[in-house]
Amino acid sequence: MTLTLPAGPLVETDWLAAHLDHPHLRIVDMRGTVLPPTAPKPHYFARHEDYAQGHIPGAVYIDWTRDIVDLDDPTPVQVAPPEKIAQELGKRGIGDDSVVVAYDDWYSMFAGRLMWVLRYYGFENVRILNGGLVKWMAEGRPLTTEVPNYPPATFTPQPQPHLRKTADQVLQALGSDLLLIDARSEQEYRGFESRAARGGHIPGARNIFYQSLVSGPHQTYLSPDQLRERFRAAGIDLDTIGDREVVAYCNGGVSATPTAIAFELISGRRVAIYDGSWNEWGNDPDKPLEQ
Repeated sequence: MTLTLPAGPLVETDWLAAHLDHPHLRIVDMRGTVLPPTAPKPHYFARHEDYAQGHIPGAVYIDWTRDIVDLDDPTPVQVAPPEKIAQELGKRGIGDDSVVVAYDDWYSMFAGRLMWVLRYYGFENVRILNGGLVKWMAEGRPLTTEVPNYPPATFTPQPQPHLRKTADQVLQALGSDLLLIDARSEQEYRGFESRAARGGHIPGARNIFYQSLVSGPHQTYLSPDQLRERFRAAGIDLDTIGDREVVAYCNGGVSATPTAIAFELISGRRVAIYDGSWNEWGNDPDKPLEQ
């Protein structure tokens, strides 16, 4: 029994509610926390206890700080190697034939990170729940404390290198027609706050704060016309961008994903993520910056 996903990166709550019992569907709760840059470190936390207290029926939990990251990489929360991804997804019943819907309750950035990881490893049947758990609960839809037990599945990673940029690749592209989008707050972009040793931004980057791309009490994405205006206000005219390469970054490649999704909703094009982001660039004294 085939499950057909809507086009684009999002699904709505009505769609998910109508397909909760489909055998191919795997829902993933990605809830997490990132503390403000001015808070004492560590800044990154999972929220498994919130999942245990109630989640969308059928959802499994993935810890964004451990399960899909390379714990041996000195730069925080870098994407995990393919063997680990295959193991972590497979033991949760997520395989090559699955359909994945991810959600969180914070501007869809943790769900967005999972979607980017899956796409980076060549898996296309993944969407983000628009509005996430915020909208689901506001509509009075069901929650459960029951943890599903899916049979193990085979997930076959097929890396797509064009979706992930390294510091060296970004550095080499500076001065070209590369479009860099910084998804952090204006305070971070201008260097007044920083999670790294240095403050500022990568030279030439435009600033579009990821939280500005969703609206209302349900944290749903703005309409394409509204998103287009947000980009235009940042100096990015989607009508003249042509085939320029676009790369988004933040601090750890997580909050950059809502900005990348917004770009996709407008243009139909996918954006690469600079995975190391400011956690890497801002701690390297040899990398140029602007303030």
